[in-house]
Amino acid sequence: QPMAPPTAARFPTSPPAPLTVPVSPPSSPQTPYMYRNVGNPALNVPEHWHYVSFGLSDLYGDNRVHEFTGTDGPSGFGFELTFRLKRETGESAPPTWPAELMQGLARYVFQSENTFCSGDHVSWHSPLDNSESRIQHMLLTEDPQMQPVQTPFGVVTFLQIVGVCTEELHAAQQWNGQGILELLRTVPVAGGPWLITDMRRGETIFEIDPHLQQERVDKGIETDGSNLSGVSAKCAWDDLSRPPEDDEDSRSICIGTQPRRLSGKDTEQIRETLRRGLEINSKPVLPPINAQRQNGLNHDRAPSRKDSLESESSAAIIPHELIRTRQLESVHLKFNQESGALIPLCLRGRLLHGRHFTYKSITGDTAITFVSTGVEGAFATEEHPYAAHGPWLQILLTEEFVERMLEDLEDLNSPEEFKLPKEYSWPEKKLKVSILPDAVFDNPLH
Repeated sequence: QPMAPPTAARFPTSPPAPLTVPVSPPSSPQTPYMYRNVGNPALNVPEHWHYVSFGLSDLYGDNRVHEFTGTDGPSGFGFELTFRLKRETGESAPPTWPAELMQGLARYVFQSENTFCSGDHVSWHSPLDNSESRIQHMLLTEDPQMQPVQTPFGVVTFLQIVGVCTEELHAAQQWNGQGILELLRTVPVAGGPWLITDMRRGETIFEIDPHLQQERVDKGIETDGSNLSGVSAKCAWDDLSRPPEDDEDSRSICIGTQPRRLSGKDTEQIRETLRRGLEINSKPVLPPINAQRQNGLNHDRAPSRKDSLESESSAAIIPHELIRTRQLESVHLKFNQESGALIPLCLRGRLLHGRHFTYKSITGDTAITFVSTGVEGAFATEEHPYAAHGPWLQILLTEEFVERMLEDLEDLNSPEEFKLPKEYSWPEKKLKVSILPDAVFDNPLH
């Protein structure tokens, strides 16, 4: 059975229900299978519970749940989720909370049609088991035992959820997820070679081995920068150069107003921007606005049917040809605290390495892309550093200005020490940044 982990002792001790296709399509994500895995003492891998989802891949091949795209393409969403939880002494049955966690992630995939790939992170902001644990976020990587499977309905890969502490998540954001996963593999109590999550772990890898932060992470950030090319965020922007009373053809993207929607081509350009951001290129390139969808693999990530920057409302209301690119004289950027805390990462980890970084609003079609002078294909230029195409704003920042902003935004590295709202302004650059409470974004009339 391709879904049975090799050398795993199954739970329960009697044979479980066979791994067969359900009689009818699932109306919601299915309960994952649970196995008792004996581990590998020779590799210092402890006994643990192994959870495997089913239903994210295509179980039918008849278009009832997933569109059948052929045997050579991805099966359904192209992956299933797995999770490895350390088995506690005397524990005779697997805890059920991992199954609920995996179902929650599966619901997100089904509802948004966004897919995951190895190296991705999930900011959860709560103990995964609803306890007092420090394990409050997740990284995703290939399952160490379950190799990709060719099925009659396409290829299925197995992505393992790895529980991490907040400090480890931040390191993954500042540097890259794969780098942190490699460090976790070297620390047995933090995951070991099979990246087994221990909810009782009370120390981060940087507390266990302080040299990892300076010798590996800090050096990696300095050398490689960050491969995080964009995030979904609570954000907005205003065109301050536009008279507020001019409502006709307004250029202001405000909370509480209905902005022009991204055309399909605009959405595709931002999507490709994020995909290309995963690549380490000597000369990063933003695709032209009229770029067609590329059907190849980028950084081992296959295009999804609907990527994270496309929403159900992103169909063009105004024909693409009628939306012109506008040069703006002055802009006001707005972020919630969590999004604002990533601005130093955007500047230091991306722009100073000649790359770009995109914030995409989770509440609408607004997008803000910061670009450096080394990025080709941007419609923001050194002569006109602020430019907008519909609700997509691009901001080009020179290296000199980035260094200055990093100094002025130093307190964003310790967001717990300042009160909201917080405003930063560079009058000679005609740029203003505000860090606002979540309520402003959650309630447009607030």
